[in-house]
This record gives sequence, structure tokens and C-alpha cells, in this order.
Amino acid sequence: MIKELCGRIGQCVMPVPTTACYDNTKGEQKIRIGGRLRYFGDGYQGSKLIMERRFWRIPVMDGEFLIEDKFSITEGLSGNFMVLGADLEKTLHACEMAIKVIRKTPGVITPFPGGIVRSGSKVGSRYHFLRAATNTAYCPSIRGVVESNLPADVNCCYEVVLLGLSRKEVENAMVKGIQAACREGVREITAGNYGGQLGQHKFYLRRILSQ
Repeated sequence: MIKELCGRIGQCVMPVPTTACYDNTKGEQKIRIGGRLRYFGDGYQGSKLIMERRFWRIPVMDGEFLIEDKFSITEGLSGNFMVLGADLEKTLHACEMAIKVIRKTPGVITPFPGGIVRSGSKVGSRYHFLRAATNTAYCPSIRGVVESNLPADVNCCYEVVLLGLSRKEVENAMVKGIQAACREGVREITAGNYGGQLGQHKFYLRRILSQ
């Protein structure tokens, strides 16, 4: 987790103009992130203590990048749903509308760029060195040579992946996202089923929507 956070913040947050990075997660365990990234300051970094919270001021080319010394971590859970559509344009638009409302839901993020996944995966591969491979059952270009789960009038499939702090928050976001994705050109909304091989949490879409 330390390596991932340092890499993502150091390469994706700190380089962006005007940004800062603070800990807003309540967790029992804390890991030092700003305290590691501070070395980017090449010896010119400085620290500041505010209400028992330590921050690091790292000089950058538009001023300073301010980052908290330690970040809390807590266990979360993930969910997903797939949007199957008649064509790329309409399916993508439906997913963009879903992401728009999901991102307004507290306690939930969509971790992939833009929130939409085109390269959905299945567990396992014909290559022994890979743990996962393309989800062949949902790839329209090869449905003639594999066992496909795509209806005949579906030519595009996108996956929306969510990460949340609690089951209730993830379910709430999934409901809002699915409802927002019900648009022209969408033929079906389903979810990835990995036979219990990927994660311990399961979300049944019909049950969630009925509640």
C-alpha cells in the first residue's frame, strides 16, 4: 500500500498544478506517505505541525506542494456492473452518465481513468504467467470463436468498477449508476461473475435494485 500510494500521489497528484494532498480517511492504521515523498524536495522541503497533524511543504515550480505526513488506511470492498449496448457511442454515453452520479456518492470512488473499463478481465489465462486475461465472453470481435455472453444486437460492453468503504455505500452508488445508465441504445445491464475467485464480496443487482 505504501508503494502504491507513493507512486500514485507522486506521479499523478503532485505534478498537477495547484494540488495538495490530505488524509480524509478514518482508519486505525496509519502509513507514512508525505514523509517519504518529501525527499523530492532535495533538501529544501519543510514541515509544519497543525493541530497535531504534520504536513510537508515540497518546493515545486508553481510554489509548494503540500502533503500530509501520514495517511490512514482501512479495509474497503469493490463492486461492478457491465453496460451492454448497441454501439460504442451510445454505450459510452450511458456509462459517462453513470459515472457522473456515482462520483457524487459519498464513500465511493471509481478507480480507473474516467471511471469506465474497456478491458474487463476474467480470472486465469492460457498463459501460465498471467493471473488474468481479457474477458472473452464479453468481447464482441471474437464472439464467433468463443462462448459469448453477448446478445446478437450488442456490439459494445463497458464495465464500471466501484470501490467503497461499506457495503451500503457501494450498493447505493451501484443503484444510482445503473439507473443513470438506462438510456437509449443500452440493451442489458449485468455484472461480472468470477465464481468466487475474485474478492469475497458479492452484489446481486436484482436484489439491490428491488430494495
